[in-house]
Amino acid sequence: MTAPRFRLLETQRFEWPFQLRMPFRFGVITVTHGRQAVIRVRIALEDGSEHWGIAAETLAAKWFDKDPRWSDAQNEDQLRRALEIACDATMAAGVNTAFGHFADAYAPHVAACGAESLNPLVAAYGRALLDRAMLDALLKAKGQSFAEGLRANIGGMAPHGVIPDLAGTDFDAMLRSLTPSRRMHARHTVGLVDPITAADQTERVNDGLPETVEEVVATYRHTWWKLKVGGNVAADVDRLCRIASVLDRLHGYHVSLDGNEQYEDAEGVLALWRAMLAEPRLARLNASIAFIEQPVKRAKALEGAMGALAAERPVIVDESDGPLDAFVQAKALGYAGISSKACKGVWRSLVNLARCRAWNDVRPEARYFMSAEDLTTLAGVCVQQDLALVSAMGLVHVERNGHHFVDGFSGRPKAEAVRFMESHPDLYADTPHGPRLAIREGMLDLGSVIDAVGLGATVEPDVAAMETMPAAVWPPR
Repeated sequence: MTAPRFRLLETQRFEWPFQLRMPFRFGVITVTHGRQAVIRVRIALEDGSEHWGIAAETLAAKWFDKDPRWSDAQNEDQLRRALEIACDATMAAGVNTAFGHFADAYAPHVAACGAESLNPLVAAYGRALLDRAMLDALLKAKGQSFAEGLRANIGGMAPHGVIPDLAGTDFDAMLRSLTPSRRMHARHTVGLVDPITAADQTERVNDGLPETVEEVVATYRHTWWKLKVGGNVAADVDRLCRIASVLDRLHGYHVSLDGNEQYEDAEGVLALWRAMLAEPRLARLNASIAFIEQPVKRAKALEGAMGALAAERPVIVDESDGPLDAFVQAKALGYAGISSKACKGVWRSLVNLARCRAWNDVRPEARYFMSAEDLTTLAGVCVQQDLALVSAMGLVHVERNGHHFVDGFSGRPKAEAVRFMESHPDLYADTPHGPRLAIREGMLDLGSVIDAVGLGATVEPDVAAMETMPAAVWPPR
């Protein structure tokens, strides 16, 4: 098909606060509460018709920018500002395809954000939300699901100067070949302060959801797990041993080891790996590790070779995925994979998928891959858009932590939660505490998300029950 062209006419930006049911420790922060951003956009096609779309994503502190100078509130303002810059520029940009809006704006957007001391990962957040909302509007205008739209290249994805390494790529063929995964393993995240057994708890939440790793095993029956480490070899090995004592009761399981930038360099991570190999209690867990997520601080992650560690297990880039060519840089250093996170952009994920395809095509066996990671994606539009993306790319497991650390649709009107559940009875289940994400035998059923007109969700949240997003106070005064 000829990709439709459209202009951005209007944006509406909202947000709402949420509380975590349990503290979530990752990297340098322990999260107990947060805010979700929601954007609605109105686009006009060249035939004069106008259509609305939506996107939602957590305003996550201390992930996009871990500079200790900035408070959590200032981190949120960074993300709001990146969104403001993206919206203002796109409103002035005129008519383009969905991919064209992203690709043509990428370099000037990163430059505009950089002029205000916003790093490329922060910049990516602003474009990611806007691009998703515009793509959602376009899909709804054409009555198509995300998977259908991708196969027809509704966004007009094509070689572009912003991705010179993919100059010869046949994006039409790649997108036509995509077969969405209608079921997917939920990879459960074990945070750094999560209780492993009842003995680790001094008090309980007692809200009907599992709290300890033991209870998660019994309730959701995951076979995929994501285990975070904290940067201290002895403490990390001890905690992994205690987790292994629970997981080793399972018939079989798989693990990603998440370094969350906690180690200074590759040598430090190698020291952890060697200590793990030397610990007999970790024999089965070690054999179950599929890959290691960015263990080295982003300032050094793309400076030194990762070959020695990568020879032990594949290593992926996550937080260093700031510039659009980060995966190209990482490949040269020995990294084999890169994360897909909807907060970094739909088009970025698809670009990196094309790289995996191109690089694997010239090898005797596949080496390069994408993993699907979470940013506390909350029930409703946020989690469904992320699932639509990773499903469309054919991935088979996805990190999910929002359902565990946040109680379902907590903080949203009950009627809204019921609307989503009724539209997606395979993805959500009713409980005495209200609708929640349904994980059965460790799996998510995604049929209704894949088939939904729009980007994973036709139902929209109640924006009248949200706050108008405040103007960003950035740079700090």
